Amino acid sequence: MSDRIARNSLLQTAARGSALLVCWALFTAVAPGSSGGDNGRIHWKQITQGQLKLDDKPPLTWNVYQPDKKKDANLVLVLLGRRYLMLDTKAKLVYEVSPAQLQAQGKDLESDNLALPARLIPSTDWTLRDVGPAESIRLTLGDYGRVLDVQLPHLPDMRAFY
Repeated sequence: MSDRIARNSLLQTAARGSALLVCWALFTAVAPGSSGGDNGRIHWKQITQGQLKLDDKPPLTWNVYQPDKKKDANLVLVLLGRRYLMLDTKAKLVYEVSPAQLQAQGKDLESDNLALPARLIPSTDWTLRDVGPAESIRLTLGDYGRVLDVQLPHLPDMRAFY
């Protein structure tokens, strides 16, 4: 009789273990943000409501991108003519970005980490301000000697609706 109880107990333990294994496999395959997906890549979303000025005049060709992840919210990618610049507003640094480092994803772009010390551009006179419906980033580019002004719209605060 005790042999039968031991065998049943062993079968129940094995069944629980296999059920847990199946649940774990399903969770890791379906879970968003699992470690197998993005490999540290940054997805840059085009900001259609943004504004950009160089010495208080809009350049002929320009565009503004921001990462879609909140952890990279201090980064801004700017297209000036044929030149890409990445602004790090937290560290107050500007990096030149080679177009070969960016992959087009429709209107958006995707890249690896663009903050390469060899691509650092001197910049001065950083000013970050909240100007009502937008955040203003103003700086002087050392290689151009010109003032770059980027205005990014604030995201709407939806907390009141919850």
